[in-house]
Amino acid sequence: MPEWRVESGLADYAETLAAMEQRAAHIREGQAGELIWLVEHPPVYTAGTSADAAELLAPTRFPVFSTGRGGRYTYHGPGQRVGYLMLDLEQRGRDLRGFICSVERWLIAALADFGVSARAIPGRVGVWTDTPAGEAKIGAIGVRVRRWVSFHGFSLNVTPDLEHFSGIVPCGLAEYPVTSLAGLGIEASMADVDAALQRHCPFL
Repeated sequence: MPEWRVESGLADYAETLAAMEQRAAHIREGQAGELIWLVEHPPVYTAGTSADAAELLAPTRFPVFSTGRGGRYTYHGPGQRVGYLMLDLEQRGRDLRGFICSVERWLIAALADFGVSARAIPGRVGVWTDTPAGEAKIGAIGVRVRRWVSFHGFSLNVTPDLEHFSGIVPCGLAEYPVTSLAGLGIEASMADVDAALQRHCPFL
């Protein structure tokens, strides 16, 4: 069973990235067990392997990191739960698409505990819900797999400053807004969200 770790405080992005990559390598080498690592970061923008520089609208606003995960630009910051998934997919069926779908279903189930009806939409990776202004993204997914060990993972918007997303085109989808539990009028602490995530985690 994977180790479940919740980091207190704000985790430096560069240090977290280095630790995650090292853990993934150790898992493949049989030197460490699987890990699900929940963190919050100071405000940063991160670029996935499909990032388009034109979608970074405020390049000097927050630190910008290039990452090896899939996807385009995303934002991480306080009030957003980021989950890093270092799992051995060789032992879990070697099914990358199935893995991503499992993460989507996981976030959808956790959100349901707070009365949020969320869904996955074909052609749009992530988790979506309805707001008075229309569809909005509440959870993002971006993973990488190296030698069948996953790393990176997901982000779920709990109480982030949604204005911070205005410095990028989130995940390249300019036509859709971003929302959060707080933005939906739902009061939930990070501990509440962590408990729901642990309760519904398909990998434990």
